[in-house]
Amino acid sequence: MPRKRRHDSPLLPRYWGHWLAVGLLWSASHLPLAAQHWLGNRLGDLFHLLGRRRRHIARVNIDLCFPELGEGERARLVREHFRAAGFALFETALSWWGSDRRFGKMATIEGLGHLQAALAQGKGALLLSAHFTTLELAGRLLILSHHPIAAMYRPHENPVIEYLFARNRGLHCERSIRRDDVKGLLRALKDNLPVWYAQDQSKGGRYSVTVPFFGEPAATQTATHRIARASGAPVLPFFGIREADGTYRLTIHPPLQDFPTDDPVRDTARINSIIEDAVRMAPEQYFWAHRRFKKRQGMADPYSRT
Repeated sequence: MPRKRRHDSPLLPRYWGHWLAVGLLWSASHLPLAAQHWLGNRLGDLFHLLGRRRRHIARVNIDLCFPELGEGERARLVREHFRAAGFALFETALSWWGSDRRFGKMATIEGLGHLQAALAQGKGALLLSAHFTTLELAGRLLILSHHPIAAMYRPHENPVIEYLFARNRGLHCERSIRRDDVKGLLRALKDNLPVWYAQDQSKGGRYSVTVPFFGEPAATQTATHRIARASGAPVLPFFGIREADGTYRLTIHPPLQDFPTDDPVRDTARINSIIEDAVRMAPEQYFWAHRRFKKRQGMADPYSRT
């Protein structure tokens, strides 16, 4: 049988087109921020126009999560999400290749004292985030506050993308840890590092439970509950959003109290509620093009077309 593509070398000819796209993105990352924002919006408009499948997924998610909004408001939110996703390519490129001086006074960081106090316990810290379009840039901006962190990443089947995420997170972070490397994660916590990760996507399986997300049943990983119990590390929600003026607001919340409990379902529902509150701050910047409500046992697939 042929090898799976995730084991392929990123230098194979079949990936040369990907490297060309990477080169263009690298070049664009050196443009003025206003130009990058404009290009990102136009790219998002193109994604919205041509990405029929992803547009459908995003619309289903937004319909389920924001039934209180009118038809026009939900359609507008879908369009704004695709613009945020288009700009996310440039934000990611900037986080990877931008020099420290490029960021200047781009971000306001709230709650650094919470992180410092948590690390004083000597058990590391879990910086709980979620899949916002600003995710990569938020991590780089936190690192620029002189706080070394370990970052988890999801292995990707495309070896070019896998290489870029592993290399660039490893370049700026103290450590880059694959999501399936539990020993590496626990070792980083034991070494009193903050570990930055997102747990709001699930493929189901034995470590997944169904709990509400915006009032809808959603398969959700119990990772935060399990890691906190195994390590004793405090859990601090950490989110970064882009403000209307183009600056970024990063917030590190106080450690969760009475967490973890003996109940993984209750703990995971609590995590989803925390992520919900963050999403409501900038709903267009959450990654809605992911099938968040798939694999709901005993329920129809909301993404199927009738």
